[in-house]
Amino acid sequence: MKPTILVSWLDMDRLDRMLDSVPASQLAARDALLDELGRASLAEPWEMPPDVVTMNSRVRFSFDGSEEEVLMTLTYPKDMTGDPEQLSIMTPVGTALLGVKVGDTISWARPDGAMFELTVRGIEYQPERDGQYHR
Repeated sequence: MKPTILVSWLDMDRLDRMLDSVPASQLAARDALLDELGRASLAEPWEMPPDVVTMNSRVRFSFDGSEEEVLMTLTYPKDMTGDPEQLSIMTPVGTALLGVKVGDTISWARPDGAMFELTVRGIEYQPERDGQYHR
């Protein structure tokens, strides 16, 4: 069983509206995100703990226990600009990051059946921490 995640009601509202217009080619990604959101607890945006990944957070993480870190911004599809440091919420990694906190390790099966792990190492920027609610 996967742990509960924490999502602001504002992000939840924006994600619900986004999911209403997902193209048919992304139904599997939509279903995966809906599954994740189904286990979310909601918080007021201004009460979001600073160590939780929210939409538009800039997150440091590593794969499969590696010490090498990746730094990416969790982004809505409409905001994707082609910047290699953006990560769409509609990707498996983006979906897995939402609502987890620094220090958490997330495991899931890759398409080939092998297990995959991601560990959140830090949050360089979180909009809620900076009082940015209208992004």
